[in-house]
Amino acid sequence: MTLPLSRPAFDAEPKGAKALGTLPDWDLSDLYAAPDAPEFSRDLAWLETECAAFAASYEGKLADLDAAAMLDCVRRYERIDVVAGRIMSFAGLRYYQNTTDPSRAKFMGDAQQKVTDYTTPLVFFGLEFNRLDEAHLGNLLAANADLARYRPVFDRMRALRPYQLSDELEKFLHDQSSVGASAWNKLFDETLAGLTFEVAGEDEALNLEATLNLLTDSDRAKREAGARALAGVFEGNLKLFSRVHNTLAKEKEIEDRWRKMPTAQTARHLSNHVEPEVVEALRDAVVAAYPKLSHRYYRLKAKWLGLEKLEIWDRNAPLPTEAPKTVAWDEAKDTVLTAYSAFDPRMAEIARPFFDKGWIDAAVKPGKAPGAFAHPTVTEVHPYVMLNYLGKPRDVMTLAHELGHGVHQVLAAGQGELLSSTPLTLAETASVFGEMLTFRKLLEGARTQAEKKTLLAGKVEDMINTVVRQIAFYDFECKLHAARREGELTPDDINALWMSIQAESLGDAFNFMDGYETFWAYVPHFVHSPFYVYAYAFGDGLVNALYAVYAEGDAGFQEKYFEMLKAGGSKHHKELLAPFGLDASDPKFWDKGLSMIAGFIDELEAMED
Repeated sequence: MTLPLSRPAFDAEPKGAKALGTLPDWDLSDLYAAPDAPEFSRDLAWLETECAAFAASYEGKLADLDAAAMLDCVRRYERIDVVAGRIMSFAGLRYYQNTTDPSRAKFMGDAQQKVTDYTTPLVFFGLEFNRLDEAHLGNLLAANADLARYRPVFDRMRALRPYQLSDELEKFLHDQSSVGASAWNKLFDETLAGLTFEVAGEDEALNLEATLNLLTDSDRAKREAGARALAGVFEGNLKLFSRVHNTLAKEKEIEDRWRKMPTAQTARHLSNHVEPEVVEALRDAVVAAYPKLSHRYYRLKAKWLGLEKLEIWDRNAPLPTEAPKTVAWDEAKDTVLTAYSAFDPRMAEIARPFFDKGWIDAAVKPGKAPGAFAHPTVTEVHPYVMLNYLGKPRDVMTLAHELGHGVHQVLAAGQGELLSSTPLTLAETASVFGEMLTFRKLLEGARTQAEKKTLLAGKVEDMINTVVRQIAFYDFECKLHAARREGELTPDDINALWMSIQAESLGDAFNFMDGYETFWAYVPHFVHSPFYVYAYAFGDGLVNALYAVYAEGDAGFQEKYFEMLKAGGSKHHKELLAPFGLDASDPKFWDKGLSMIAGFIDELEAMED
C-alpha cells in the first residue's frame, strides 16, 4: 500500500532515548534569529538589488577590465555568494529539521525561488569570463597577486568552457532549476520523511531511520522484521521512486547531450576537479579487491554467526560476542574529543564549539531528514552537523565522521567563500580521518581479545560500507544512467540493475530475500548528487594511505595535515598530497589503502586459529 505524505505516526522519542541523555538541537540564530527576522528580509532585498547592479556594472564589459577592476568584480561576486548562501543555508537547515512541516517546506521553496530569480542576472559572469582570451587573463593574474589567488576558481570555471551553452540557454536552465531537479529532490525527501513502517513485534510504527537501525540489532528476528518492513513499504512506493529516478536521469541526459558531455559522469569529475582515469583506477582496484575484502569477510562473519548463508539483514549484525551497548551522548562526545585531542589538541578545540553552541542537531524526530551530514553554511558563520543519534557504537563513528567534516570546513573558511569549497573527493578526507583516529583510540583501549575482535570487525564493516558498497553504488548509477539513455525504465528494470551488482560486490556468502531488489529506493545520493558516492571510497583510500604515513612517524605530520585542510579548494589533490609523498594518480596508490582493509581481515582470521 502506498503511504500518504502525512506526519509520521510515531512518538518523537525513540525507545531508549532517555538513556542517551540530553541530545542537542540546532541554534540557527547565527544565521538568522527567525524566519521573520528583519535581517532575512533585508538580505533578500539586498540580493535582488545587488545582482541587478552587478549585471549592470559588468555584463558585456569583462574583457575591458584591468586587474584591479577585475578583482573588485570577483569580490562583489563573492559577496553575493555569501549572502545567497546564508539565506539558503537557513532555509534548508530549518527544512531538514522537519521536512513534513508544510510551513518549512513553503519557506524553503519561496526562498529558493527568490534566490534563483534574483541571481539569474549573474549567469553571464561565468560565460563571459570563459570567453576571455587566455593570454589576456594570464596578464591580469600576473599583474595582481590578490586576483591571482583566485586562479583555482578560474581554472575550474574554464574547465567547463567546452561544455557551456549560449547565454540564453544558460539563463533558461538557471531560471527553471527550482522546478527541475530541486523540485524532484524535495518530493523524494518529503516522501522518505513521511514513510512509516509497521514492524512485526514493535508497538508503534517507526520512521525510516529507526527501522534501518533495527538492521544492526543483536536479535536476528528483529533484524529480519525490519528488513521485511522496509521491503514492503519500498515496494508500495516504488512507482513514485522510479518516476523520480527516471525523470532526474533523463533530465541529466538531456543537459549532458546539449553540453556535449562525453559521459554521464563527466560533470561530477569536473566538479570534483579529478581526472576520469583516477576515478576509474580507484573503481577498478576496488572491484578487483572484492574477493579479498567483502567476499572473504562475509564468509568469516557467516561462520561467526553460525550460518550457512547470511541473509541481507545479517550484513550489519553485531557479533555474537558483542554485548548490546547503548552509548550515551556525553560518552560519545568525550570519546571523539579525546581521540581528536590525542592527535592534536587544536583539533579538539575546533570541534568543541559544535557541542557547546548548538551546532549539532542529534535526536531522531518526526519528519527529520534521515542520515547525517555537515553543512558548511558560509565562511562568515560556521558549519552545522545533523545526526540521527540512537546510541549505537556506529553512531559514535558517524559523530566522529561528521565532526571531521566540520573541522575541515572551519579551517578552510579562511580561504574565503569561493576558495573554501572543497571537491567531494577531498571533502571526505578529514571525516574519514576523524573516524580512523576514534577507532584507533578505542582499539588501543581494548582490554580483551574479544573486545579487540569486536572493534576490528566493526571497523572492517565500516570500511567495506565506505569502499566496496559505495563503488557498487557507483556501478549501479553508471548502469542506471546508461540504461535510461535507451528509454524509460520500469521499477523491475531498476530492481534488476540493482541486483546485478549486489552479488558481485557482496559475494557468495549471501542469500537475497525477496524485496531486497527495491533497496536502491531510499539512497539519497542517487537523487541529490549523481555519482557522488565514489567520493567516499576516494576519501577512505586516501585516508588509509595518509594514516600509514602518520603511523610511520612522519616528521611534522600534524602541521602538514592542518595545512592541507586549511587549503580548502585552493589546491589540486596532487599538490595537497605531495608533502606526504603520496600521489592519487598512481594506480598503485589505491592498493595501499585496500591493503589496510585486507590487513584487518587478516588479523580477524588469525584470531580464529
